Amino acid sequence: MMTSQQLFDQAVQVLPGGVNSPVRAFRAVNLVPQFIQRAQGARVCDVEGREYLDYVCSWGPMILGHNHPAIREAVEQAVKDGLSFGAPTQREVEMAQLMVELVPHIEMVRMVNSGTEAVMSAVRLARGATGRDKILKFEGCYHGHSDCLLVNAGSSALAGGYPSSAGVPADVARHTLTAQFNDLAGVEALLEAYPGQVACVLVEPVAANMGVIPPAPDFLPGLRRLCDRHGALLIFDEVITGFRLGLGGAQDYFGVRADIVTFGKIIGGGMPVGAYCASRALMEQVAPCGAVYQAGTLSGNPVAMAAGLAQLRWLRDHPEVYSHIDRLAALLAEGLEGAAERAGAAVSVNRIGSLLAPFFTPSPVSAFVDAKGSDVGKYAQYFANMLDRDIYLAPAQFEAMFLSAAHSEEDVARTISAAEESLAGLS
Repeated sequence: MMTSQQLFDQAVQVLPGGVNSPVRAFRAVNLVPQFIQRAQGARVCDVEGREYLDYVCSWGPMILGHNHPAIREAVEQAVKDGLSFGAPTQREVEMAQLMVELVPHIEMVRMVNSGTEAVMSAVRLARGATGRDKILKFEGCYHGHSDCLLVNAGSSALAGGYPSSAGVPADVARHTLTAQFNDLAGVEALLEAYPGQVACVLVEPVAANMGVIPPAPDFLPGLRRLCDRHGALLIFDEVITGFRLGLGGAQDYFGVRADIVTFGKIIGGGMPVGAYCASRALMEQVAPCGAVYQAGTLSGNPVAMAAGLAQLRWLRDHPEVYSHIDRLAALLAEGLEGAAERAGAAVSVNRIGSLLAPFFTPSPVSAFVDAKGSDVGKYAQYFANMLDRDIYLAPAQFEAMFLSAAHSEEDVARTISAAEESLAGLS
């Protein structure tokens, strides 16, 4: 049996940093990554046989828990028919029909293979539809690794100490404007400074790549008003929030209409997937109907569609999942705040629905400038202490914790107890 250290030593010889996605390298917490071999329910098990209570949930997709039988059986059945055809299938039609049924204000769907591809394509559609070049995003929000969006990015780009990226041409970056999340005045000032030039305002309805930061009550409605006034399209990046806040996503949860919505993670049930969705009038500007080109050999992959359909149908038929995970997340957030207080640690906990994040700062966190004040060194110590207690958290301060239907009250109580011990042990 190989250890995680041995596998990592081999991995760094053939994979950049030993990983295929930067945050997995554990550099933000100064540790060697655990190599996971299997998972079930709310737990993951590494190659050495050690089991952890998991709050990463594959970065969000595992809302029903790992290896859910309905999803596993759907995938097993799909695999019997073949892995990929490069041709239309019934499952992709059923997936699009179900998404249109569940999500307000969308009429057509284009399936892609990742959240990055979904948002990149949505931005291209916005530019094509408006004839404008500039886009407006928010500092610390992460929308994938396409060139125009790696400007003041969050998530692993932030955790690795590189909020932008080498290799992004200045001529591309100059078309990306950035504002502060929850700052409507800043958005308005930018739109007025570039009249008739901004194609879209792109936002995570809940900023979940700089920790978790909910929108202020008037922020999303205010973005809608500003987009209408200035002729820009409003894009909700729901790769994380889609089908996690509720069946209708952020549009339904917050009562705000977006022009284009992107999805990923949960709609694949653990398989690689993404989608962008909008009205018929907008989506019929996408090839082969219109002049906005986008294609993908594996888009609508039959195995991924089978997994996603199984998960979305389960969520549709078992709405109690949402009350369960939201209640547990509320208990966990309250428990973490109490544990920090008893341990004398300066921690501020943000939560919305089943998403939460502890920030190692005594001040409230409502924007990226607040999140940047977090003590990442303290988080790294906390992460290591929790891992020693078999609690698996995101290996970076600027990521979210996820609850799943497989988590229990006993799991939450155990986590709170471990957190109190871990926080008390900080230097």
